[in-house]
Formats: sequence, C-alpha cells, structure tokens
Amino acid sequence: MHEKNGTTERRSTLTDEQLLYVNGEYVRPEDDAKFEVLNPATGGKIYDCSSAGVREYELAIKAADAAFTSWSQTAPSARRLIFLRAADTLERYLHDDAPEILSAEVSAVSSWIRVNIMATANILRETAGQATQMRGEIVPADRPGTMIMIMREAIGVVFAISPWNAPVNLTARAIASPLICGNTVVLKPSEFSPKSQHLVVRAFQEAGLPSGCLNFLPTKASDAAKVTEYATKHSKVRRLNYTGSDRVGKIIAGWAASCLKQCVLELGGKAPVIVLEDANIEDAVEAVVFGGFCNSGQICMSTERVIVEKAIEQKFTATLLEKVKTINWGDQEGVSMAGLYTPQSAERFLAMIEQAIADGAELLAGDRSASGPNRTLVQPHVLGKVTRTMDVFREESFGPVLCLTVVDSQAEAIEVANDSEFSLSAAVFSQDIMKALWLAKQVRAGSCHINGPTVYIEATLPNGGTGGRSGYGRLGGSAGIEEYTERKIISLAQSGLKCVF
Repeated sequence: MHEKNGTTERRSTLTDEQLLYVNGEYVRPEDDAKFEVLNPATGGKIYDCSSAGVREYELAIKAADAAFTSWSQTAPSARRLIFLRAADTLERYLHDDAPEILSAEVSAVSSWIRVNIMATANILRETAGQATQMRGEIVPADRPGTMIMIMREAIGVVFAISPWNAPVNLTARAIASPLICGNTVVLKPSEFSPKSQHLVVRAFQEAGLPSGCLNFLPTKASDAAKVTEYATKHSKVRRLNYTGSDRVGKIIAGWAASCLKQCVLELGGKAPVIVLEDANIEDAVEAVVFGGFCNSGQICMSTERVIVEKAIEQKFTATLLEKVKTINWGDQEGVSMAGLYTPQSAERFLAMIEQAIADGAELLAGDRSASGPNRTLVQPHVLGKVTRTMDVFREESFGPVLCLTVVDSQAEAIEVANDSEFSLSAAVFSQDIMKALWLAKQVRAGSCHINGPTVYIEATLPNGGTGGRSGYGRLGGSAGIEEYTERKIISLAQSGLKCVF
C-alpha cells in the first residue's frame, strides 16, 4: 500500500516526486494519487506530488494521537533543543536547495527567499524559549483545608493549514506554538508550494523530532475540501489553525462550530496607511512602496489603502510615483518584484483595476496588462481618486496596487481607515508621535505601526486580526501558549474533609 522512502526524500532533487510524510516515514497514498506542481512564471511542470486522501489523513491523525502521549511528557529542555537544531538546519538550507525550490514554486525573489528562511529560523528560536513559559498559578481556596492549582496542559492533535505566499515562514508559525506546547500536528500545505513548506518538515526531521509528532499531507485541489472537513471534524483533532482567504476561513469556521471546536484563523487584509500633513513624506513613501509591492502585494498585511491628508496630496503623490518608477520588476534574476502566483490571479487583479477605473478611479501608474511566459507578470499599479464605494477599496486585491484616498481631517482619516471588514494591519505617519499614537489607538486593527510599514512582524508578537474578514485568534509568543494549551484546575483537599449537602 505504501512505499517507504526513508531519509532519501530529504536529499531529493527539485524534480523528484514529493511524497507524504506520515508517522516518521515518507509514503505514497493507497491509490497512488498525485498532482502536478507548476512553475507560476512559466506554467511548466516542476514535479509530481503525492496527494493524500481521507485514508491518509486518518492514518496521520491516529499517528499524531499516539505520539501525543510521549511528546506531551517530553522535558521542556528536550523540546527546546529540537527547535534550536531545526532553526540551525533551516538556515543551512539557504545555502543548499531552498533558493531553487522557492524560486520555482512561488516566484520568490532573492530577498523574499532570505526573509522566509532567516525569519523562520528566528521564529523557531524564539518559540523554543517558550518551552518553559507554560506556567500555572495557585489561587486561594475559600474551602478550609484546600489548595487550588491551575495548570496549563497540551491539548492533543492540532490540524494546521498553511498557505503558499510565505511558505516557509507561515508553515513554521502554523506548527511551532502547537509543538512547543507538547501537542502534535497534522499539516496540510498548499498545493502550490509543497516542497517549500516541506523544508520546515525536513528541518524538524533532521533535528530529531519523534515520529508522529509532525505529519505532512499535501492534497490536490479537488480533494481539499473533503479532507479538510474530515480532519476538522475528526474526534481526535482538538484544535485547528488556518491561514488563508476569508472565503475558506468562513467554511472552516462553520465546520469547527458544528462540533464546538476552537480554531485560530488568520485571514485577509486590506491594510490602510494614514499619512498626516506633518508626516515625513520620504519616509512614508518608502514604507508605503515596500508594504504595497513586497512579494508583489501577495501578503495579508500588504498596504492597499493609502489615506492622505489633502494639504500634502500633490507632494506625496509626486514623490510616490517617482519611487514606483524605480521598482525593478520582471522575471529575470535580481529583480525586487516578480509575478503573481497564477494566471487566474493576474486576471482577477487586472479585472479589479479595470472596474475601479470604470467607477472613476484615476490610473497613475501601471499598464493594466499581464506579461511573461505564463501571463503572471504585472506592473506596480497606483490608483488615485479611490472612493469608499469602489470594490478596489473594499476587496483584497492580493496584487501590486496602492489605492489613494484624500481626506480633509484626521477624524475623516480614521473613519475611512475603519470603513472595512478587514482588521489585520495598519500604519500611521506623523512627526508628532503623541498625535500618531492617539490615531493608532483608534484604528481598528490587530497591529498599527507608527512611521513604519504595514508589513512588519516579530517572532514574539501575537499577530492576528480583530475579527471580521481578518479572522480571530493569535499566533506567536505567549499568545501561542494561550491558544494551544488548556487551563486545568486541580484541587487538593486535606484528609477528613466534610462535604455538607
């Protein structure tokens, strides 16, 4: 039924088939199902990937449940050491095959490759430090002769789903907190980037993570809904986390609610940047361009809405457009912005741009076209005169566009910034720090950065939205402990306690 592949899979080439990883072994699915992984820039096949079905998910969940007993009892220092080894191992991949894999699967430019690897290693090291931070407390008991302890305990099997856009970084975030807390994980990667996400699995395998603690189950798109519903509703799966679109997040949340199961959802964003009239315009432009066009705008925290006070509209816009002209984009080596992840994504993005122009927006930069062998290359776009009634103001583009909206006052800026169903990230620019802080506190977002880009996170920060289409729950730092452990009350009574009815 299964084909074992031992550790040779870790040393496979880019074009070799990617297998499933279940209970410490590389295996093929029972029906030998597979799907093609394509290069988004060329449209050509990179390799075949085994596709897990319900049977493989059942086997992985059982393996994770069995491994939980020993892993949850493993000493914190032992868990920490595995994480530190995995971080070192992952860094070595930066000088091995990681650049080739990330470039081929997700059109990652060199800076994005480095961020994915180095920031992920940092996540693992910071999370390692949480191993001894799962602290309980002793609370006073009103009943005589009684002591009450509140302890934190691992919960069991966690089902994690991570996306393609920051494949290494977001995979680590999906599994790191659950694992360090003593849980075990069944991971479903994106069908667009299995080998990029498998880099994290490889690192943990090489670091000595016990069999069954982390299981890796790529699945073809046509089976994704079926296996996700199965795993979400499985009685042995105690919690789940999903990073991706709000459309899919709503479906998963519904399945989880049907069996009263807690989940962490980090979904979309439509990040606003407020630029006040006293802002340092050069600094604001630098951050806005980085936040809007890094990874071609394919980041949940990407800057999409730029809200500018009228007094500086002309100077800000002129400075912004000059900066955009300097962006080196294309499909050649050394560019800072490459293509989108599918031709369909480019088509959707350009249709949104066309609709915005038809609705009255002004095209300030960009040629409204896709190029390249697979029609995934799109120029940086800037739209002016964007109003709150336009779809481009309200819907996540997940592409390289900045939408400019001019306001007359700070109060209007806050109103415009908060006029969104998304609530993930934001930024405020002003040289008056106290004024900026006052505005930042009023912006409805999980994070609001003063004089910095919307695309910013540290490994210790509890990243997440404040509800709506950005989801709920937090990942990272002490928030990860909150999400992936349960409080357990244990009371101790002295001998001879009298219970009175």
